[in-house]
Amino acid sequence: MGSSWKVLQLADSGFPTGGFAHSGGLEAAVQAGEVRGAPELRRFTRELLWQAGYGALPLLSAAHREPSRLPELDTRADAFLTSHVAHRASRTQGRAFLDTCARIFPGPVGPLRESARASGIGFHHAPVFGAVVAALEVELSEAQRLHLSLTLRGALSAAVRLGVIGTHESHQLQHQATPLLDAVLERCAGLGLESLAQPSPLLDLLGSTHDRLYSRLFLS
Repeated sequence: MGSSWKVLQLADSGFPTGGFAHSGGLEAAVQAGEVRGAPELRRFTRELLWQAGYGALPLLSAAHREPSRLPELDTRADAFLTSHVAHRASRTQGRAFLDTCARIFPGPVGPLRESARASGIGFHHAPVFGAVVAALEVELSEAQRLHLSLTLRGALSAAVRLGVIGTHESHQLQHQATPLLDAVLERCAGLGLESLAQPSPLLDLLGSTHDRLYSRLFLS
């Protein structure tokens, strides 16, 4: 039962991992004119969630099942993320998530952070997330749901701050995305590393232009 409270704490928007600093490529998509309002945002979040399903859940799941493989899985993520923006964001978010959890939950996560530092990993977010929540005794299915939920909420929160939609509309979209979340989870929860894929190259391409934007509110 204790793990359920930890999931709620990790899902809290006030949990200080710095995830609010990243838009998942949305800022670049907005400035490119690909996302102007709710209809385009709905399409963007659909692509983003399938991207998370195929591009993050296999790494997360493998690290959750075997946290000792974190260095190997981090190397796999390092090779998989070819966009320099996505690569940098993954490492930044992974390190922030690990460091924050080690401070808040020093008993179970502290040794994992020390081991990760000693091995010289790049701290990519998906495998680090899986290893950390395993240390916190969160079940794999809950970890997968949490990751997808945070991915969606992060994009919608960024949309509000970019002025694409309002707060009430963002929560309406989040509610309407429930069937999509279920579909992604059903299709991708059991995927192994051999299924690691980039299903939305346009999303990746747009995100890779982030550093060339005239003005930027987010880091990625």
